[in-house]
Amino acid sequence: MCIALLSTAHPSYSLIIIDNRDEYLRRPTSPADWWPAPASNIIGGRDLARAPHGTWMGVTREGKVAVLTNYRENTSEQAIGAKSRGAIVCSWLDAPSDRKQSTREFVQDMVASPTARNVGGFSLLCGYLNEPLAIVSNRSSTMDQIAWVATEHGQTLGLSNTVFDDRSWPKILDGERLMNEAIAAHVQAEEDEDALITRFLDMLSINTLPKLSEDATAEDYLPHFRKSIFIPVLGAREKPVKPADTVVPVCVDSHTANGTAAEQHHGMDLSFLHGAYGTQKQTVLLVSDDGRVRYFERTLYDGDANPIPIGQGDRSLEFQVGQARE
Repeated sequence: MCIALLSTAHPSYSLIIIDNRDEYLRRPTSPADWWPAPASNIIGGRDLARAPHGTWMGVTREGKVAVLTNYRENTSEQAIGAKSRGAIVCSWLDAPSDRKQSTREFVQDMVASPTARNVGGFSLLCGYLNEPLAIVSNRSSTMDQIAWVATEHGQTLGLSNTVFDDRSWPKILDGERLMNEAIAAHVQAEEDEDALITRFLDMLSINTLPKLSEDATAEDYLPHFRKSIFIPVLGAREKPVKPADTVVPVCVDSHTANGTAAEQHHGMDLSFLHGAYGTQKQTVLLVSDDGRVRYFERTLYDGDANPIPIGQGDRSLEFQVGQARE
């Protein structure tokens, strides 16, 4: 159950986006970096579990940005689509650069696209840096259902695994409040940029999840995920599932804790969707008024679900919007 928070409330940054990616810790994932050609204008981590190896959060040198959160569905079958949600993010970030497609044009096309109906439920925050951003869902049927955010200074808004206008999730309300407090404290203390990132990482690490039994799995905790910004390691004592012999891995919702029905239904290997689960990556995106972008990512666990010492899983990349890569 991921969370993304955006703010235009800091006087030194036109846009800030912070994100927790909650996932099964053995899911194949690459750290944030510039992508290989022909998509070498994109920064982001990549989900390696399923082609096209898309991302949950990325930004381009031209100033496009996208963040995706999955919907919490009622059943495992509903959570799995014929195609990966990462393809939706890539369709925005990796669109041909010979014509600048407006955000409105893109979301109009996506709302009408059968491709968006072929994946599990999601919300997508997308647009250009320093322009209004759209929040669009494949549950939207008309442009009237598109929310526009970052439209003025002083906004701080959260997005998790529910519809954008659902204000019943404590983690969203807590996240918005804590982000505003972190920004205000940073400004008052006149701290540097690294200190601001540290404040955001601290708030993204606040755990208010109730304590269940030692053998509780991610599925057992599912009803409580809406309460906590940070998810500690859960299900570490759960027995590994033997993968199928000749099947193709598939990307599904993080809440699909019991993959058995989905595996039988789709004939796919979901063996990594068991066992240790928690907040795997934390990301801070800072956009300065002059177009300087800093993309900071902290990875908390390696591919074998072992904790990474704080700092050793950090990646920090910077660029100037519109400037050619050296």
